[in-house]
Amino acid sequence: MIKLFKEHSGKLLTVTVVFLFSYLAYNLYQAPVEGLEAKFVYLLKQYGYIILFAWSILEGELGLIMAGLMTKTGDMNLYLAIFVAGLGGFAGDQIYFYIGRYNKAYVHTTFRSQRRKFAFAHLLLRKYGWPIIFAQRYMYGMRTVIPISIGLTRYDSKTFAFINLISAWCWAAITIVPVWYFGEEIFKILNIAKEYWYIAIPFAAMFGFGMIRFFNNATKIPDRRNKNLGEKI
Repeated sequence: MIKLFKEHSGKLLTVTVVFLFSYLAYNLYQAPVEGLEAKFVYLLKQYGYIILFAWSILEGELGLIMAGLMTKTGDMNLYLAIFVAGLGGFAGDQIYFYIGRYNKAYVHTTFRSQRRKFAFAHLLLRKYGWPIIFAQRYMYGMRTVIPISIGLTRYDSKTFAFINLISAWCWAAITIVPVWYFGEEIFKILNIAKEYWYIAIPFAAMFGFGMIRFFNNATKIPDRRNKNLGEKI
């Protein structure tokens, strides 16, 4: 049964995420309030932990930020939010890890265009070892690639699971706690941004462009040795 679960972990991830978001979309439509914004707030208050878990599987900081704000308003418990978010992040990376471990043919076919990133991930693992499991949660563009690439190696699954769990809870705490602590200031900024939203557009565009260039450059493999590694994946 466990082996069957691991072999079909990719399908399980897809089905789980689709089911959770379909369920939430249905309840958003059925929310007994008027207006999309009011419906969304109602959904967050009613199903906050389910949304947080589903969002954390995909490792989206936006979900954790919303959770931090809801802990400030009292709609969520701070410690429970960290616990649930950590479990979601842990579950997501475990599934990606087992996709690499038990679905190598699928990985080689599906991620053929990202061979350079897989080679880069292998170099990071070889150079830094287990700390890369912590760091990968903050490496945009590599979050999915690194757990899968570790699964492709002979890295011990129990060691990965243990480090992954601690890493996921740290990731959740590092994101949620500051938002909770500075919640009042964040709400003030959000109210200002809501009133003068058009001012933020140029800054958001510049920030997004800068992030894309940074991570594109970070995943380039400069030398021939790295290129050969990419060809082996």
